[in-house]
Amino acid sequence: MNALLHYQSALLLRSQRWLAPVILYAAFLAVGVQSGQPILDSLAYAAAALLPVAAWLVRICATNEPPAARSCAAAAAGPWRAQLACLLSAFLATALLGAVATLVVAVISDPASTDHRTAVNRLAASGAGLLAMLVSALTGTAVGAVTSRPLMRSPGRAIPVMLLASLLALVTTGSPAKAVMTALVTGSRDGMVPVPLLPVAGAAVLAVAAVGAACGTASRRG
Repeated sequence: MNALLHYQSALLLRSQRWLAPVILYAAFLAVGVQSGQPILDSLAYAAAALLPVAAWLVRICATNEPPAARSCAAAAAGPWRAQLACLLSAFLATALLGAVATLVVAVISDPASTDHRTAVNRLAASGAGLLAMLVSALTGTAVGAVTSRPLMRSPGRAIPVMLLASLLALVTTGSPAKAVMTALVTGSRDGMVPVPLLPVAGAAVLAVAAVGAACGTASRRG
């Protein structure tokens, strides 16, 4: 598995297809996160913007290999292992991007509540932000896994569904991403740092189910 992860990560890096989602994410942060804004609100914005980036990176990893190279990897390690390595590579890249974004937001933001009257612990807020980024990375990976091959092969259908699913994951009540964003915004308003462990667990279950479905389909189809 380590060799497959190294292969998929190198493939992603060398393809330079990651530049588009990363640059777009950086542009979102540049517009929506300004120096001196409340830290928890800024972290919620940054985490929300990460979710579609995660789905996009999954799709990039799922379509990076030529069919012949993909068949060779599947024959050598097994179709489900090759698919799992693809999804894990995208998730790890997203998690790294989220960690960097959390660090930048924590440094430039004001450690205070929404009304700037109550101090907020910067380190605790950063921890909550990392958990929110993890939720977005997991949820986005789940979205990408079910809207990419082998579950959805046609880009004409897969891309609109991916965008719609990403939006719904952010606004639908009960979604882990919606729950963690609400927790951060509410915490900022009250001047209290949340510990969103339940959304992390929910996102993990969602990601495992989606990845399992994608890997199972890859194994059946070879």
